[in-house]
Amino acid sequence: MPATIYECLFILDSNRYARDNAAASGHVNGLIEKSGGEVLVSRLWNEQKLAFPINGHRKGTYWLAYFKMEGPKLTEFKRSCELSETIIRSMVIKPPAKLADVLVEHARAGGVVLSRAAPEPAKDKSVALPNIELPEEALN
Repeated sequence: MPATIYECLFILDSNRYARDNAAASGHVNGLIEKSGGEVLVSRLWNEQKLAFPINGHRKGTYWLAYFKMEGPKLTEFKRSCELSETIIRSMVIKPPAKLADVLVEHARAGGVVLSRAAPEPAKDKSVALPNIELPEEALN
């Protein structure tokens, strides 16, 4: 069975992360690898106050990870996240296949768009699709 690219956003316990950030990030990567996945990108996203308390936590450290994993092993991974004391919450999604590589590269670059090259014009005007310009704020 081929591996699929998944995106997971974790909310980590800010106190544990502040005490030892390498251990907290290593814990996330370890859970992915223990479940048979391959980490593509794993990085800090943000630390902020939570909208509502979760198990007494009022602040969380958001951690973003992209990884490859076979679909049947995803259940084991989600269960490991639920049992972890470091992870307050997690959400796994499967990004559209067309966007997966772009999202991984965007995360590797630290959320910065490296270039905004204009697309090449279509050679056959009869099948050309209109160019869609995205607003600058949508790219950041």
